[in-house]
Amino acid sequence: MASEATLTEAACSNPFPTVRQAGICLHISSLPGSFGIGELGNAAKGFIDSIADMGLSVWQILPLGPTGYGDSPYQSLSAFAGNELLIDLQSLVDRNLLDTEEVKPLTMLPDDQVDYASLVPVKQQLLALAAGRFLANSNASEKADFSAFLALNDEQWLHDYALYRVIKQQQGEQSWTCWEPQYRDRKSAAVAALAHRETQQLLLTKVCQYFFDQQWRQIHHYANDKGVLIVGDIPIYLAMDSADVWSDPSLVELDEDFNPRQISGVPPDNYSATGQLWGSPIYDWDLHARSGYAWWISRLAHNFRQVDLLRIDHFRGLEAYWSIPAGSKDATVGEWRKGPGYDFFNAVFKAFQDPPLIAEDLGFMTSEVDALRTHYNIPGMEVIQERFNLGQSDFHSIPRRSVCYPATHDMDTCLGWFTGSPGDTRNTEEIRQHQLEVLKVTGGNAATIADDLLNLAMSTPSDLVIATMQDYLRLGSEARFNLPGSVANNWRWRVTSEQLGEVTSDYIKALLRRHGRVYQH
Repeated sequence: MASEATLTEAACSNPFPTVRQAGICLHISSLPGSFGIGELGNAAKGFIDSIADMGLSVWQILPLGPTGYGDSPYQSLSAFAGNELLIDLQSLVDRNLLDTEEVKPLTMLPDDQVDYASLVPVKQQLLALAAGRFLANSNASEKADFSAFLALNDEQWLHDYALYRVIKQQQGEQSWTCWEPQYRDRKSAAVAALAHRETQQLLLTKVCQYFFDQQWRQIHHYANDKGVLIVGDIPIYLAMDSADVWSDPSLVELDEDFNPRQISGVPPDNYSATGQLWGSPIYDWDLHARSGYAWWISRLAHNFRQVDLLRIDHFRGLEAYWSIPAGSKDATVGEWRKGPGYDFFNAVFKAFQDPPLIAEDLGFMTSEVDALRTHYNIPGMEVIQERFNLGQSDFHSIPRRSVCYPATHDMDTCLGWFTGSPGDTRNTEEIRQHQLEVLKVTGGNAATIADDLLNLAMSTPSDLVIATMQDYLRLGSEARFNLPGSVANNWRWRVTSEQLGEVTSDYIKALLRRHGRVYQH
């Protein structure tokens, strides 16, 4: 049995574990709290305390950007901005920027899911109110701190983001491609006139980003002080309706009318007969290469400041990507195009010594994708559900330098998956019988399947195992966070305070101790 895990000073440059450890995946929006959505306040700090007490060392979150279409963290309105909906309102009350009566309407929202339709307009109004009071009443120290935040971010991304959000609100929240032509085309005179006319609204948007930045840095530092690493997530593609594409359309392949020439997705596979049509525009990789990937380097630097390890979503798209003609109804028609590959990562590894990356390398992989990842010693992902679906049973051949998951946030829970996953025809009776044979040591049935798969993942050679909160809680399909290819009822699930109390420190510690994964904080 492996010894209990400890970190060394040598791990500081790239903190990916070199000894057996474990973590938990729960997005911030899913934390418990009083105001309709998980926030960057005391609940987040309490969750970090629980992680540390359990002997876990890693907290994995989803992308931090402001959510757009379908409330998805992977369709963000900005590659740099933070999601204002995650700002902790109680801290604003404590700073006298809001009062308890003003935030009371949000306490009436459900505590087990995010009701975005009810939450968004109320919280946006409250944040604008708090931002206005900050501008009017901040002291000299606060003003200096806000000025420093502007100096660091305004020219790089913040001013364009504020312009985009203010114009978008004035244009009925339509995609920027549907705005009045002078704003859609960023006519300098029209944009300058608007910026002069809406100085206050732009400042309010910037203050909200300042609130987010302040609160996130506090949470990140608090986690690190407790010995907990944060794993972040970077979507490979930009949303078409984003401040990034509006402010610099040359980043992606668009025609003269700002319509995508090609769009992103993946071809048909075992998961979908028509593939997945994501709809994001394709990067102009030739342009990025000519700049030395300057925009990407800036984006990665921003993310590295926010988290300790960074998962690249759809890593395989950097080696080769599925390019679909714009206007296609599904992903059946398309072609594989070569991505930037080694040229891209050479630039990244030149800019950052040993960048702390994790590759999301699930789905249709090739030897070229594996070679690219292993060349740079980037750990990949191993998913127990995925291996069962493929009929594999040699779980102890999983490499040490990898992250092993019973399931990911894009999959059904272990219990839901075992019992059939509504709408998912892949988990056949044959696959279930195969699971029972592999898991026979602990009985393997619907009553114990979550524990069985957690134990199986923890027993693998992977130096890092991460499970979702739902699987630690042994929940079923009702707790599924996201169903890829659908837009309804995703990203809404929240853990309640009562449920958190059911995940006892003794249970997790016993699980980790059994597999030599208790981290000494």
